[in-house]
Amino acid sequence: MFYRALRVVLSFLARLFLRPVVEGADRVPAKGPVILAINHLAVIDSFVVPMMLKRKVAFLAKAEYFEAKSVKGRLVGTLFRALGAIPVQRDNSRAALASLEDAGAVLDAGGAFAIHPEGTRSLDGRLHRGRTGVAQLALEHHALVVPVALIGTDKVQPKGKKFPRPHRITVRFGDPLDFTRYDGMGNSLPIRRAVTDEVMYAILELSGQEYVDSYHKRPNAA
Repeated sequence: MFYRALRVVLSFLARLFLRPVVEGADRVPAKGPVILAINHLAVIDSFVVPMMLKRKVAFLAKAEYFEAKSVKGRLVGTLFRALGAIPVQRDNSRAALASLEDAGAVLDAGGAFAIHPEGTRSLDGRLHRGRTGVAQLALEHHALVVPVALIGTDKVQPKGKKFPRPHRITVRFGDPLDFTRYDGMGNSLPIRRAVTDEVMYAILELSGQEYVDSYHKRPNAA
């Protein structure tokens, strides 16, 4: 109950602060396993999409946000949990794999999970080649994938700025992508790449970004 009330308050504040234009939210299925595949322009992106939907959406967040002992740190951890965040150790491959397993558990329970296929935020504003984790989750857990484009979040929190500032954003949801035609082929690397590329193309169509067919290197500090 507490988390639900907190989520309502946070969603209200986000809409007041960001004045979002939300397009196609009704395309997100109301139930059943679904992955929201989102482009990544700013640190706040992972929190924006869950606050634009009535349905609870889980997503990955740095474990440091949950481990702080200060009053401020505990408050931040509480806010993240209210929004459905799953902690992940970014520099620990085993922990990252365990986090994907946690994401799979969300999908197996019929939940919604948000992921940034680029793996890290784009510092040049372009859409970079997607990593195949999104395909792995979709194929292994029989989930629909809804492409999502965020526009303007890089103006809310530009590179190097710790605190966000008011700025209108656009959140654009695309039609769900169904990959059941690949049932039983989830272990195939070419199939995972094909699925990922299809997802990235759908995001590209929504965002209007320039596409770069190479991975974006993770910055030293997010």
